[in-house]
Amino acid sequence: MRKNITQNNSSEYKIIVVDDEIGIIDSLSIFLKRSGYSYTGVTNPVEAIELIKKEHFDMLILDFLMTPIHGDKVVEEIRKFNKDLYILLLTGHKDLAPPLETIKKLEIQGYCEKSDKFDQLLLLIESGIKSIEQMNLIKKINRELSDTYEKLERAYLESIETLRYTVEAKDPYTRGHSDRVAEYSVLIGKALNLSDDDLNTLHIGGLFHDIGKIGVPDSILLKEGKLDENEYSQIKNHPAIGAHILHNASIFANILPIVEHHHERYDGKGYPSRLAGKDIPYFARITAIADSFDAMTSKRTYRNALPIEDVKEEISKNLGTQFDPTIGKVFLNILDTNYNKIIEIEKKY
Repeated sequence: MRKNITQNNSSEYKIIVVDDEIGIIDSLSIFLKRSGYSYTGVTNPVEAIELIKKEHFDMLILDFLMTPIHGDKVVEEIRKFNKDLYILLLTGHKDLAPPLETIKKLEIQGYCEKSDKFDQLLLLIESGIKSIEQMNLIKKINRELSDTYEKLERAYLESIETLRYTVEAKDPYTRGHSDRVAEYSVLIGKALNLSDDDLNTLHIGGLFHDIGKIGVPDSILLKEGKLDENEYSQIKNHPAIGAHILHNASIFANILPIVEHHHERYDGKGYPSRLAGKDIPYFARITAIADSFDAMTSKRTYRNALPIEDVKEEISKNLGTQFDPTIGKVFLNILDTNYNKIIEIEKKY
């Protein structure tokens, strides 16, 4: 049985009382209404669980010994879907209260004995409301910080996107390259069963992995012939330039290893840090394969795109030297079994 009392509009806190004794429900309804709280009384604990699923309540005052299920079982069910509800447990006698271990485990905030006088219960309710106020304040601050962070993140992303487009305007080859590398990297990440957060890092890292080319002179970036040693060393500096551009923005912390180390080789002969094997950041090892694949399958001013069989042979030949052998084999399997997805990405950009 559910019993609703006319809500006091001055109260923003909703309390639900669950007790299989209608007398307790009626007594508490008068007491809580007089104290200015919005109140709902329920005599059936199973019905109460369903009600709490559907409606928002700030506090639950709950009898321990009830039929058809006791209060601890009610709390156990509620905690499966609601961790925030403030819970006070009522007991007919302190000896009948559940052990402290159970109270702690179920995150029951307090309990008191039933009495004709409600002074102790009122103190517990008032303390509970203060706790709820603080919890709501913290939630509000977190939401505001989250909103601010998201706005800041969007502003940073927009700024770096502008830089990325500037790079692509300088170098026709780069146009579409970063987008494809981002999507190939995510494709590999999915095959490796990485989390959504990791896939997002791979995607953003792929988009911005060549951002450092903004610091490479056009005469070198656009040169059609073979680069001399000095020119090649300047090209090799673009990962460090990219990392320097992004290092002050904390939102890019996760992608810095990709930007800085996507040209490392598994055998330690890459750049800029000559890292080897598993010392190379994991995501950078993924991006390195995606980056090399796109370089081999893209038409350049000095050569045509390589046939896919030649590309697969080149990747196989360099497993354990240029590429992480495990990640490389995963990508080769994608090329063998899911090549239509590769074609889809190529057509997209």
